[in-house]
Amino acid sequence: MDFDLVHRSIADTPLPTGFEMIPFSSELVGEHAVAKYESFRNEMDVNVFPCLGRRDGCLRLMREISSRNNFVPGATWLCRYRAPDGGSPVPVGTIQGLEVDGWGAIQNLGIAPSYRGRGLGSSLLHHAAKGFRNIGLKRMHLEVTTDNTAAIRLYERVGFKKAEVVYKATEVAGA
Repeated sequence: MDFDLVHRSIADTPLPTGFEMIPFSSELVGEHAVAKYESFRNEMDVNVFPCLGRRDGCLRLMREISSRNNFVPGATWLCRYRAPDGGSPVPVGTIQGLEVDGWGAIQNLGIAPSYRGRGLGSSLLHHAAKGFRNIGLKRMHLEVTTDNTAAIRLYERVGFKKAEVVYKATEVAGA
């Protein structure tokens, strides 16, 4: 799915009470990995990317993404929640960005299931879009599993358009 960074507006999405968006810092790689694991461990994406179903796999993936030459720190954000009683902040969402062939490429947008439906995914996408725009990119894209209708609805609501279908091989149980 594609998003036009030049002609589409990128609105600030207000966050519910207790939530905050944190810009990328290398000290946050572990928190990004926790948010990634909590977001994907029971989702269909694990069929295509098994590392998303393991804590160590998410940490390894986050380290690999953030160490690439085309990593875009300004398009990489962490969403945290802090309970009203003032407890420790909990990482509940993450998004990472790469620059690929002049496009912003969204990597692994995820919100932990118990925090979905609050506008956090939209906010992460808007923050990433601003990061891509700030380095002069004109378009961004992402890949989504066609069966992931909730994610597709989110992306379309934010302004993404369907572009092409890409088939990924997966292992079939019992094969």
